[in-house]
Order: sequence, then C-alpha cells, then structure tokens
Amino acid sequence: MNATAPTNATLQIDMVSDVVCPWCSIGYQRLKKALAEFPDLAVELNFRPFELNPSMPREGQNVNEHIAEKYGADPSSIEQNRARLRAVGEEEGVHFKMDGEGRIYNTFLAHKLLHEAEALGTQEALKVALMQAYFSERMDVSSPEVLVEIASRHGFSKESAEAVLADETVTQQVREEQRSYSNMGISAVPTFIFNGQYSMSGAHDVSTLSNVIKDILSKQEAAVH
Repeated sequence: MNATAPTNATLQIDMVSDVVCPWCSIGYQRLKKALAEFPDLAVELNFRPFELNPSMPREGQNVNEHIAEKYGADPSSIEQNRARLRAVGEEEGVHFKMDGEGRIYNTFLAHKLLHEAEALGTQEALKVALMQAYFSERMDVSSPEVLVEIASRHGFSKESAEAVLADETVTQQVREEQRSYSNMGISAVPTFIFNGQYSMSGAHDVSTLSNVIKDILSKQEAAVH
C-alpha cells in the first residue's frame, strides 16, 4: 500500500555498507521495497564506504576459514547461517551462490570506484552490479581487471576506471570518509543514515523501514509548520 509523503518532501539516505556484506545486499532490497511505498517522495540515496575486512590480503581468504577465525564459528553453524542467508536472500530477490569454497576479498578498490561513481550518477547501478558479481557470479571484486570491466558498464571508460584505481587523492578521500563513519560509532553494516540526523543499523524488515521513513517525514512536516 502506498503511503503519502508531504508535498515536495525529500529524503537523503546514506547507506554505509560493503559490497561483500550479504546483509547489506538484503538491506538494500528491503529499503527499495520500503521506498516504493512512497512514490511521491524524492529520494537521494548514496552509498558510503565500509570495509568488513580492511586487512584482507590481495589474494583473499577461504570464507569458512575467515569466519572461523573472525567469529570462532564451527563448520556446522557456518553452514546453518549460510542456508539461512540463502533462504532470506531468495525471499528478497537476491541469489546468494554461497558455499564453503567461496572466498572473501578486500574491497577498498571497489569503494574508490563507488566514491567517484556518485558524481557520474551511476553509483547505485554500480553498487548493485558489484554485489551481484560477488554474490551471484563469485567474481573477485578485489581484482582491478574485474572492477574495470564492471565499471566500464556503469559510467566509466576503461581508462577512467583505471585512473580512479590508481588515484591517491581518491584513496585519501575514501579513507577519510571511512574514518568519519568510524568516528560516528558505526561498526556494523548496513547502517542507514536519514537526512544526516537519524541512523539505524541492520537489515530491518520492510515494515520497520517504512515506519521509520513515515516518522521522519512527519517530523519534517511538523518542523515546516
């Protein structure tokens, strides 16, 4: 059911997330469903950088090995959690091609491209493509070659994508942005920041997100009158 947004209402959403975070992918899909309930609402959705594994080496790591080291999980619980994720993903239209042979990667280069894609107006499409490449196609999203190929379909030329990956100024900008969210106390993703004021962490269900948006819009309207 569609909800009514105040006339000329706008909502800025910053989604702090990582492209190898399954709950970020689920959270994005749920957010889009919640926003569909507000067809008259002007939304500015931007994706902000967060690395689940900033110290991950270039070659990545077997995902089961990584989860066991990071969380102390045993193989049985890892597979149970993976099965749950696959089931939730299917409900939300996300196909997680996950198993114990998968790998986890460093995503900093992907965040550099996403940072620059904002100005191109292709950030959301690139974000979705990167998540799909990792989760559905099991591609190495730390590979410059893979990243350039994906970026070249979303607003970049091959040369401009390569230039971004090599640009140390962009490196510093992304690092500074990551620090700013860390300083805000964000340590788990996805985290949604609405209008730079209200934040919520986790891949909440559609009704929860919808209610939060309604509440924020009500506060906006009250502040105007």
